[in-house]
Amino acid sequence: MSKTKKFLLSDQQMPTQWYNVVADMPNRPLPPLDPRTKQPVTKEQMCALFAEELMAQEMSVERFIDIPDQVQDLYKIWRPTPLVRAYGLEKALDTPAKIYFKNESVSPAGSHKPNSAIPQAYYNHKQGIKNLTTETGGGQWGSAIALACQLFGIDLKVYMVRVSYNQKPYRKLMMNAWGAEVIPSPSNTTQVGRSVLERDPDCSGSLGLAISEAVEVALRDPSTTKYCLGSVLNHVLLHQTVIGEEALLQMEMAGDKPDVVIGCFGGGSNFGGVAMPFLRGKLIRGENIRVVAVEPSSCPKLTRGTFQYDLGDTEGFTPLIPMYTLGHTFQPADIHAGGLRYHGAGAIVSQLLRDGLVEAQAVPQLETFAAGLIFARSEGIIPAPESTHAIAAAIREANQAKEEGRSRTILFNLSGHGMIDLYAYEQYFAGKLTNYDLPDQVISQSVDRLEKIIK
Repeated sequence: MSKTKKFLLSDQQMPTQWYNVVADMPNRPLPPLDPRTKQPVTKEQMCALFAEELMAQEMSVERFIDIPDQVQDLYKIWRPTPLVRAYGLEKALDTPAKIYFKNESVSPAGSHKPNSAIPQAYYNHKQGIKNLTTETGGGQWGSAIALACQLFGIDLKVYMVRVSYNQKPYRKLMMNAWGAEVIPSPSNTTQVGRSVLERDPDCSGSLGLAISEAVEVALRDPSTTKYCLGSVLNHVLLHQTVIGEEALLQMEMAGDKPDVVIGCFGGGSNFGGVAMPFLRGKLIRGENIRVVAVEPSSCPKLTRGTFQYDLGDTEGFTPLIPMYTLGHTFQPADIHAGGLRYHGAGAIVSQLLRDGLVEAQAVPQLETFAAGLIFARSEGIIPAPESTHAIAAAIREANQAKEEGRSRTILFNLSGHGMIDLYAYEQYFAGKLTNYDLPDQVISQSVDRLEKIIK
């Protein structure tokens, strides 16, 4: 009997609403605070930087929010995405576990990021905004928002973390192909960048620093220019839930239910996107399901950070966000999973972790690349370095099932392919990659600088 490999939805079955997990959380996230007054920021304050309808979504407590028709039409360029049974990986691991993955690598940008880039560009266009600024780490977000801005006729300026700008030149070229200007961060185009380069001319950059530069530029002319973000904030996670909403339907098609749902973790977008719709069953109906966020051992905000109000950027342009954090001045190691090199976690995932509703694991770099190769050689897809973290955790789960001699159903999100990250694999093959042991002292030095607002 032939086995079904891919579970496919029709265009008509694509979800028409995003899921807002805040509506069902037993403890909703604490509000973001004005760093000067320590009072909750207002929607009006946030709208100086972001599109108005995005900030309405950011602060919404409604369970479901309609996806605009025009966004749905553009989603259909690549959505719905396949749910795939990883028979090859199961065989390679000789495991009784059943492994499924949601293949978000099929988007034009090669990752899950267009799920939020398209609606963000749509709402800015609807408001009459002509220019957007943003940051990008590994380049997945920058590529996605460049595509979205091209579709809506918006000019885009991207500050790309310098180490990734140098490691991933083809990501820059993708952004250029879609009309974006790409600037390595730190740069000489902002006061923030110039001050950093004066102190450290060889600074490799960080997502927090790139955010500061992008925000500084946006604030110069807020009437025509807005800032957009690819992760961390509530509205970004909201948009990404189209992944999990599709996966719920597809798991029903497969006649199966996951025991564990896994996503790699930088700020929370792809993890939240696949996991939150499944978490709904746990929150509302008490279903027994584990939800696991997987981060790099070298940037372990969930597993070794502190739950604290902290800035979203290095220089202090953003509100204070309640998050698990390593401190906004933390300088992560130059790992190839550039999209995971962020100092803090989004407020929603941080609160869920604090309440014990989600789990977190940290995986060293060499284990992730070994896992990525097992996947590539058994399933045929070369994964992005970020996605290999989810694969590594899935392999751990599958191996544990083998040791215990009983099956379990594993679902992970393949957040992107690695076809533009082959330099990272070249370095791995050459034995030039290492694991980064992060001393407790480095974390404490960064975290101890924070004002202790949460008691």
